[in-house]
Parts: sequence; structure tokens; C-alpha cells
Amino acid sequence: MQILSQQDARRLAISRQHLDEAERPCLLDLIRDLGCVQLDPIRHVERTHLLVLWSRLGAFDEAELERLRFEERALFEYWAHAASLVLTDEWPVHNWYMRHLQEKPDSTWVEERREIIDRMQEDMLAEFRQGPKMSRELEIPDDPRFDSRWWSGRYVSVLIDRLWSRGLLTVYGRPHNNHRLWGLAEDFWPEWTPREAWNEEQVTRFAVQKAVRALGAATSKQIKRHYTRGRYPKLTAVLKKLVHEGVLLEVTVLGRDEVPLPGPWYMHQEDSDLLAHIQAGNWHGRTTLLSPFDNLICDRDRTELLLNFFYRIEIYVPKKKRQYGYYVLPILHQDRLIGRIDADMNRSTNTLHLHNVYAEEGAPGGQQTVQAIAQAAADLGQFLGAEDVAWGQVPDVWKALR
Repeated sequence: MQILSQQDARRLAISRQHLDEAERPCLLDLIRDLGCVQLDPIRHVERTHLLVLWSRLGAFDEAELERLRFEERALFEYWAHAASLVLTDEWPVHNWYMRHLQEKPDSTWVEERREIIDRMQEDMLAEFRQGPKMSRELEIPDDPRFDSRWWSGRYVSVLIDRLWSRGLLTVYGRPHNNHRLWGLAEDFWPEWTPREAWNEEQVTRFAVQKAVRALGAATSKQIKRHYTRGRYPKLTAVLKKLVHEGVLLEVTVLGRDEVPLPGPWYMHQEDSDLLAHIQAGNWHGRTTLLSPFDNLICDRDRTELLLNFFYRIEIYVPKKKRQYGYYVLPILHQDRLIGRIDADMNRSTNTLHLHNVYAEEGAPGGQQTVQAIAQAAADLGQFLGAEDVAWGQVPDVWKALR
């Protein structure tokens, strides 16, 4: 059985996530290796999908991303480990979930409103047959609001999400202030879209390999939390079969004092050469800042286990109770997360504010580290179009950042 140190596992993950110093792939190949890139409406610094791509590619061409999304339609928006950009050529794995939701019994909430939901859904689909529209452009007669104990809103918004999740609608563009332009999914897919209807085993076999390769090495629990989160039917049987076929390798990951971390852990056989390269000492990292929703750290428990970094988003925490800040960017330096920055981009003054910088215990100091952090911040500022990068409080170990 192959044995990996904790450092080996970190470096393998960082390499597979294209966060090391190796040659960087093209934009579409990067997203293919990641499997998905999460979408989120918050733009406190920048939209998260743009930050995730910037961390790996630097100042990439955003117009190319838009072209891939809405002209070539090589990408589309759907559920992965959250609402994400996913690949059209991986349509069968996502279509399985669409079909699963179509066949799943409706909730009590829907059944209690069956008459109005069925009527409005038919009216909406009739409008979308005339062409893509934003939700506010839909002319649906009698669109009542609803209220419940926990939330309220328009039926149109609920039904759009319902039709999107079930694969009947998809996003054709985001033309105004990130608002989505909706249209019929059947008219969106390019001719080359694979249309096979996969069964459970085919879906899990594909998704497991995507997740394991993106993570480098992972446990079954970590696999379930990655890529198509929570959508791994028959996982145990598929893992056993992939190991038997030699597609996946069972490995041991050693933690502190060379005590094996709870497993089993799995690695894809195609990454054997990369692991050998890493274990031979031929590995070079770099320094960059990560989105709070970055693929490397989206599984918080795994992040704490492998990277010894406790991270939680404090967006919904009352200001006085926040430990670090509203929108905090972890600092990846080589193969460690060495700190975090409470940041925001003021677009009225074109200033990137780095309000508070925090160093992890034992974080490296010295001129080289400080310069690497400063350069990463400057590169982010340039990507955002900032005219100035304003530093706030910095720890003593990096006081030269001032």
C-alpha cells in the first residue's frame, strides 16, 4: 500500500487544483480538472468564481469565460457542490440528478399548493417558448406572494428554481447586474452535448473519479462532499469495484507522529507519477489568495485535517461576534495556509482594502514571505482594477507589509 505523508497529500491536492508553480492549463481545462466552480452573488471583493479562477490563472480574460458560457455553451449553471459552473460535456452526470428530482415525490408544501403551481408552471413554460427572459419580464397573471413561518416571496421565483433543478430551464446569460436570463434548457444545449441517460452506477463511477482526481487523495466522506455533493448512489460498491480494477489505489496518509489518518484513502492511478514527482522533492509551490468558496477549502473538515487550518465564513455572523471579518481570504503559501486577510474592494474609490491581516501560529516570517504576500495582494488589486491597495492592521511577523 502506498504511504503518503500529510505534506505529500497537501502537495498532491494543491497540484491537482493547479495552485502550484507548474505550467497552468487553459481556462476550460482548468475548470474540467476542478469539476465545478461555485457561483455566489456576493461581490464584496469579487464574484467567487472569478476569484477561484484568478487564484490559479492570474489575470485571465473574463471575456473568454463569458464566451465559453454563453456563446460556445461549453459551461452551464447547475448544482454541483453548490450552485456552480459545470461542463456541458459532463451533462449525463448532472442529468441523472435532474431526472432524480423529476421522479421524486413533491414536498407537502408543493402538494398543498398544487393547483396554483401547476397553472403557473404551464404559463411560465409557454412564455419561455417565445424566447429567453428574466424573471421580472414574465407576464404571469395572478402571481401571488406567499408567506410561511420562515420565509416569503413570489411563486415565480420558486418555480424558476424548481424548473431549473429539474433540467427544464437554464441560464442563457447574465446581462444586467448579474441577473439571470432564463430560457428552455432543451434549446440551450449544443448539438455535441452527450445525451446518454446514465444509471446510478455510471454516475457514481464518473463522479468518484472526478472528485478523487480533484482532491489528490480522499476518503469516501470527502468524496461525498466534493464535486456532486451528496449525489453518490452505491458509493461503497463503486469504490470497491474501482479499486479491484486498479483505477483507484487505496493509500495510507500519515498524520502527526506518523499516525495514520482515519481512512481508507483513495488516489487515482493516473496520479501515481505526479505523487512520485512530489515525493522525489521536485515540487514547487507559490503564494496566492483564495476565495472563501475555493474548491481547495470548500470541505472545512478536510481543510482542518490536511492543512491544519480552521476556517468558517462569517458573512452571516453579527459584526460584533466576528472573529476575523465579513469576507476573509485565506493566504496559500507553498503547501500551507499561513494566514487570512479581511478584505473588500471599494469600487467608488477603486481601492482594495486589506483591513486586517492575520498570521497562523508558526507562520513563516522574513522578507521573502512578506514580498510573496504583498505581490499576491498587488496582483489581486490589478485584476480588480484597483488604483490603490490599502493595508490596515498587520501582524508583527509581517510588519513590513505596512
